[in-house]
Amino acid sequence: MSTRKWKLRMMFWGGAITIGAVAAIFALASYESDELFRNFYRSYPLLSLLIPPAGLVLIAILTRYVFKGSEGSGIPQAIASLSMHSSHARSLILSPRIVIGKMLLTCGGLLSGASIGREGPTVHIGAAIMYSLRRIAPFRGKDITRGLILAGGAAGISAAFNTPLAGIMFAVEEMSRSFHERTSGILLIAVILAGITALTILGNYTYFGISDATTTIKEAWPAILICGVLGGFFGGTFSSLLLLLTKLITNFAKKHPFSLAFACGLAISLLGFLSGGQTFGTGYHEAKDLITGDAQPDVMFPIYKYIATIASYLSGIPGGIFAPSLSIGAGLGASISEFFPYIPLAVLAMLGMVGYFTGVAQTPLTALIIVMEMTDNSSMLLPLMATALIAKGISRWICPKPIYQAMAEAYIGAIVNQGELDESKQKATK
Repeated sequence: MSTRKWKLRMMFWGGAITIGAVAAIFALASYESDELFRNFYRSYPLLSLLIPPAGLVLIAILTRYVFKGSEGSGIPQAIASLSMHSSHARSLILSPRIVIGKMLLTCGGLLSGASIGREGPTVHIGAAIMYSLRRIAPFRGKDITRGLILAGGAAGISAAFNTPLAGIMFAVEEMSRSFHERTSGILLIAVILAGITALTILGNYTYFGISDATTTIKEAWPAILICGVLGGFFGGTFSSLLLLLTKLITNFAKKHPFSLAFACGLAISLLGFLSGGQTFGTGYHEAKDLITGDAQPDVMFPIYKYIATIASYLSGIPGGIFAPSLSIGAGLGASISEFFPYIPLAVLAMLGMVGYFTGVAQTPLTALIIVMEMTDNSSMLLPLMATALIAKGISRWICPKPIYQAMAEAYIGAIVNQGELDESKQKATK
């Protein structure tokens, strides 16, 4: 009951509320950015194909010279910050400048038609806001620092998707890979306050609408098996391919970052043209239409979206793979609908979403919870769980190390190498 502890509590609660408000504003801005490009594409389809190359180059310039550290999803940076021993290095990637840059440039990427999402960046933003509390309040200690970053990331996911359980599970299953009793209360409070704040601004909603479609394992086990295998295979190959290509183009990206962004923008334009505009943006509309039954399956959509997401990430601009992965998974599940006419299309789309998302991130519990919360459908628990477990096994065989963990380790290695290089330059100068 001490005054000091109440001040810390108030600061922490204020941070969680701030995350909810920022996530809600970010959600609205991202949606409008996505819609602006879609409307422009519908009005001027050929002219709009010039926007991705030019837009990605401009964003790459801003990322490199103004908002350095804001590139990519943001989840690897948040995970990497948990293992950093230097508070200075941690402050560089969890700063207010990163929050501003992540929001502006992700919206810019959506305005440019890139196949990216805002959910990964929201994790980075949430972690940065919580960590920044240390600048104005005496939060000290390794456990407290870790708890703030985890709580910020969990609150970010919760507020971004309106999925509080998934936010907690993501922090435990992906970011920390463990459960600590000392941080569990912090996670719960941050998720609840951020979620309530976001709901106050955005209203009570489900991300993909409400679906009452359901099935049983007995009825749909062949579809569950296929969605699990396909999701695990394509999700695992996506992660492996993205990690491999990132490694292969590292030197080229350092020397010619703007040429790379331009080339990736051209690829995005080409894929958008071939798909009739379906691959532009988050993929939210395409996934939602499949779940609600407002669209017919297109077997080429998940393939085009798969390639467009890789091109968008390799360009080096800020943006996540959460939403694109969910849309790819929905398309993947829907593409087998002609073989299972007795199973609702929405069920196949949800099975595909869980399978592919698990294949990419290798977080089966987060995947099934996030899909159930986004569709307000808990009756699919057992089929989704079975699909996720199959996908996890297939994906782990293809990509032994989870993508976000591998990216976080690479990020830490790059920082260490850059620090050693800077130190050697200082010695040479002396």
